[in-house]
Amino acid sequence: MSARVLIVDDDHALNQMLAMHFEDRGYAVSSAGSFQETLEQLRGTPPDLILLDYQLPDGTGLDLLETIRQDDADTPVIMMTGVHDLELAIQAIKQGARDYVHKPLKTDELDHAVAKALDHRRLSAQVAALKAEPQLPASLGDMIGKSDAMLRVSKEIALTAGSDASVLIVGESGTGKEVVARAIHNHSERQGPFVAVNSAAIVDTLLESELFGHEKGAFTGAVSRKIGKFELSREGTLFLDEIGELALPLQAKLLRVLQEHTFERVGGNQPITTDARIVAATNRDLDLEVKENRFREDLLYRLNVIRIEIPPLRERTEDIELLTKALLEKIGRSLHKAPLRITDAALAKLYAYSWPGNVRELENALTQAMVRARDVLLVPELLPLPESTDGLAEGRPAQDDARLLSLDELEAAHVQRVLNHTRGHKGQACRILGISRPALDRKIAKYGLSVPR
Repeated sequence: MSARVLIVDDDHALNQMLAMHFEDRGYAVSSAGSFQETLEQLRGTPPDLILLDYQLPDGTGLDLLETIRQDDADTPVIMMTGVHDLELAIQAIKQGARDYVHKPLKTDELDHAVAKALDHRRLSAQVAALKAEPQLPASLGDMIGKSDAMLRVSKEIALTAGSDASVLIVGESGTGKEVVARAIHNHSERQGPFVAVNSAAIVDTLLESELFGHEKGAFTGAVSRKIGKFELSREGTLFLDEIGELALPLQAKLLRVLQEHTFERVGGNQPITTDARIVAATNRDLDLEVKENRFREDLLYRLNVIRIEIPPLRERTEDIELLTKALLEKIGRSLHKAPLRITDAALAKLYAYSWPGNVRELENALTQAMVRARDVLLVPELLPLPESTDGLAEGRPAQDDARLLSLDELEAAHVQRVLNHTRGHKGQACRILGISRPALDRKIAKYGLSVPR
């Protein structure tokens, strides 16, 4: 959608000239020639930017600016005047003008001022939207626990939160690395938003634009300027999930940002500074990735200033009961149902399982149980887990119990093993299993399998 520009000037010829100029650049333009006419225009669809002349027939631009700011604190205003008065310029900025240009107008100076003001408006709106997103409390899901391992993680979060140093969170898929990253941000004094990027979920050709933004015309399809996640996370935290999936060229660019705290948008040459704190996460062994020349050693050093390791669920089984009760409360709220009361037999079944998908798989299993439940009790039959789970961490039934498993249970275990082996890459899983993508999706849904991310 084109940005809407309101031009306020009593010089009719100048109004027409500016309208043609900005319409040629793709803006939607409206005009006003007086104080009152401007107020009437503002009662309709609000503009994205106002070009405001200082001299008006029924008042001054400063008076009009004050009136505008009483009702609208966000729309950028650029003052125009033929008077070269420093005090006037200072007063305009103090009263909320975004910029100040002199007549006779220079088109390149005006274009730059307008583009910069609209950029700032877009960025402010995006940051406000991010701040308005509900933040996941650090006490939910993976942060719940009484085990020594989780008490250690909580202590590391408390010690880390007050620092601006980069953090590398290491753990298997589904252990709650993003929850830990949010906890670090929520307990810090950072005023900006928490911005998350999943490096594995975005193709390499688009990830650079996602991180750094791009200029209009930078590549096919870049029809307008885009603000990247580094700009959106100013004064906040940028969470780079699955950092091990980052291609080497992007690793080099990320290293430069960490070293110099500046970057350029794709297709741009204007340096942009960032003070975002970087928290990265991976389920890969990055030391091995470095040895295999798939990850830059210098980048690892920059990211690994503080390292937090998240234990898998099978290594903190004493937390399963607490996690289950908390997750049932959370799932109940999302499904608008009263939380189930878990029976001892069902809890024993949860303890017996090795949880290759960790807390994410536990939440998936409990969600299915709650959907299928017809009363207030969670009984073993509601849980989408094999009756005998010994040896199923890798999707292999134990030999002594193989005769007790149905074909569906064997298939579910094998598909889960392949998904774990491919780290959730469905294309690779389909090639190994010899089935189509829709068929794989049906099996995941049918058996309630977890897809590592």
